[in-house]
Amino acid sequence: MKRKGTYVLEMTLDTDADLDIGALGTLHFPRGTYCYVGSAMGGLDQRLSRHVSMDKKIRWHIDRLTMVASSVYAHESYPDPIPECHLAHLAEAAGMEPVFPGFGCSDCRCTTHLFRVTGDVLERFLEDSGLTTTYSRR
Repeated sequence: MKRKGTYVLEMTLDTDADLDIGALGTLHFPRGTYCYVGSAMGGLDQRLSRHVSMDKKIRWHIDRLTMVASSVYAHESYPDPIPECHLAHLAEAAGMEPVFPGFGCSDCRCTTHLFRVTGDVLERFLEDSGLTTTYSRR
């Protein structure tokens, strides 16, 4: 049985990166920590293991970022998933900085599903939303 759920990817860039993000063009990512909100209603485990893997075809906007990140942690919302767009709103409300309009949210009305982490907001966001860390690449 495939598990369904939503998730947050926590990615750290040790250096600045300029990445071609398809229709969004080339975007500049300053070094630091980023969080991406997503959903996997067709298989949470498969999606999260794919996101942390370095062995994959580039398919989504987020793939380009995970490929250059020095670490990737997957935090899941399961068994009662918080809706993807609600997680994005919670991330922003916790103090994460929205970056790059249109990133990862072509199928909804959100501004973005990618956020830059500042200060200690990530720990508070993960605790408040009850997310569990399940996959990682260091």
